[in-house]
Amino acid sequence: MTLPDGMTVIAIASPGGPEVLTAGQQNLPDLGPNDVLIRVAAAGVNGPDSAQRRGHYDPPPGASPLPGLEVAGEIAAIGTEVASWQLGDRVMALTNGGGYAEYVAVPAGQCCRYPPIGL
Repeated sequence: MTLPDGMTVIAIASPGGPEVLTAGQQNLPDLGPNDVLIRVAAAGVNGPDSAQRRGHYDPPPGASPLPGLEVAGEIAAIGTEVASWQLGDRVMALTNGGGYAEYVAVPAGQCCRYPPIGL
């Protein structure tokens, strides 16, 4: 899989309601040796994301300023120290922010496989 140079993200322009979420372009996030890069198929909307959008929650130091703490998607790249995942694995993950984007870098230990679909 060839990765693009950039990606579309949803950022918070200023504190407020959903109307302050704006689309923009950024480079793909840096991938650490223990990270996986997830091509995001879906992102959750949770309490901290809403609080961040309203200006009531600052991301921790070093975390992405983009909202999005929960994602599901496919692994598009793997850090040099990751042995538990393969390209194309479908995962769900808790992120350190940045899930409102086409790609997000996540520590591999914060991912789990999709559950089987169907009965």
